[in-house]
Amino acid sequence: MMKLKCAAPIACLLVLLLGSTSGFSPSSLQSKHLTCPSTLAKPFTSTFKSLHCNNNDIHRNGGGRLYMSEGTEAAAVPPKGGFIQKIKSKIPPAAERKKLVPLALMFFFILFNYTILRDTKDVLMVTAKGSGAEVIPFIKTYVNLPTAIGFTALYSKLCDRMEQKDVFYTCTIPFLFFFLAFAFIIYPNVGMLHPHAFVDKIALALPEGFGAPLAIVRNWSFAVFYVMAEMWGSVVASLLFWSFANEVTTVEEAKKYYPLFGLGANVALIFSGQYVRFVSTLRAGLPPGIDPWGMSLKYLMGAVSVSGGCLVALFNYMQRKVLTDPACVDQEKQAAKKKRKKTKMGLRDSAKFLLSSSYIRDLATLVISYGMCINLVEVSWKSKLKAAYPDPNAYSSFMGNFSSATGTVTLIMMLLGRKIFQKFGWRNAAMVTPSMIGVTGLIFYSLTLFAPFFEPIAQTLGTTPLMLAVVVGAAQNILSKSAKYSLFDPCKEMAYIPLDQDSKTKGKAAVDVVGNPLGKSGGALIQQILIFGVGSLAAATPWLAGILGLLLFFWYKAVNSLAGQFDEKMEAASETA
Repeated sequence: MMKLKCAAPIACLLVLLLGSTSGFSPSSLQSKHLTCPSTLAKPFTSTFKSLHCNNNDIHRNGGGRLYMSEGTEAAAVPPKGGFIQKIKSKIPPAAERKKLVPLALMFFFILFNYTILRDTKDVLMVTAKGSGAEVIPFIKTYVNLPTAIGFTALYSKLCDRMEQKDVFYTCTIPFLFFFLAFAFIIYPNVGMLHPHAFVDKIALALPEGFGAPLAIVRNWSFAVFYVMAEMWGSVVASLLFWSFANEVTTVEEAKKYYPLFGLGANVALIFSGQYVRFVSTLRAGLPPGIDPWGMSLKYLMGAVSVSGGCLVALFNYMQRKVLTDPACVDQEKQAAKKKRKKTKMGLRDSAKFLLSSSYIRDLATLVISYGMCINLVEVSWKSKLKAAYPDPNAYSSFMGNFSSATGTVTLIMMLLGRKIFQKFGWRNAAMVTPSMIGVTGLIFYSLTLFAPFFEPIAQTLGTTPLMLAVVVGAAQNILSKSAKYSLFDPCKEMAYIPLDQDSKTKGKAAVDVVGNPLGKSGGALIQQILIFGVGSLAAATPWLAGILGLLLFFWYKAVNSLAGQFDEKMEAASETA
């Protein structure tokens, strides 16, 4: 059965990739005449006989594979030697390795922390006194979103007054101190800090529906931890890391290596999962009288702090050794950025500046559309999943298989992502994710809306319409998330590279820090309104399918608009280079 379930995502993936390539020529990615410093060409002459440098220009001698360095493209034909020579031809040049390896390690440590924090925040809030899973939507909408908006305003101020490296330190280090203080100071004293008696008195005078908001007040320190854990993903992973990566990486390097950065996410997930299991074994052997969960928090947050320290150390190394190396980063551009006078704008002026940019608006549309679309389908699928597996053990077993399939397909997509960028370009790569969500999402909704029609098909396959909907919903989630990690995120980050500094910093803060929670909250709010209006999530399915189609229309429109603007900026940058 599991083989059949895994085959569906892969089949959908192949159909989609074949369909996305129509009407596109790979030659549009390849320029005929490209520039390269002659000093960088020397190490390549021994390995790639077909390369030569004349007047600092590199010309194509054959229809070989493309290798890019220092913001340039160089075409080369790998020698027809042995297997070792072919392996060597795949290894990035030394200048690229010098910055890509530390960047990959930074991404690993960021996601190692995020995996631990993501799991810990849910346990804290869901199992807290007077709380439950119903509290999470309220935190995301009414606590996390306002916090993200407030941080965006603060980040804009910091970018006006500080250099980018100081902004990184200022934003990252307080997170690490908070998580350490929570485990060793706040959590051991929650009995004194949480106002349980006060909230109990208020609860007697309010309707039962206020239970979730009151649980946030009752367990306020856990709610703060939840928001800080969410913000680590939005601020450190999405904003600070990718902003820095975009500063030191050229567009052509990004096309090659950004999809591979996602491999670090899967490796970090494995390492963090094993560490959590190790902590669980330590907790089982504790003597009576010691709080097992409190001890686990200390080990977990201690690991987060150590990992965060490694992150800061790597960033410091990049500042000292990579950004000062002419072979890695264009020193003239770096000097020009430092000399450029920053335009200081207030919150209102910053908002006007961002809203006036169609480029930033299109980027925001991509991020918000993804958050809303995945939320609309995922919640409906989980309601079907609960109906199919009412037993908690059976539900957990299915989710274990689902996670394994997600990891496998994501790894495949990340390896394919590099080829998609090189052969089919930014526009086609950016179209894959909405196509994934649209095709599989509409199939899933069709199985829900027209269950009697699909009943004979389900019987032929030896299953039921409900189980068929569960399998298709699982395939939809697997393919959508794998496309997001391997293509959507790299496409989004590449789009920031040709922007000016103000648009990069403030635009990225607005899109990533506010856009992510806004998309999630928007999808949840739509479902709340529909459930209130029609009575149930099942009755709202036709409306959800229509809204999904509408969101996909605006998503496709934003991709086409952004692709044209991206090409124009890249052409302008190549003309001024």
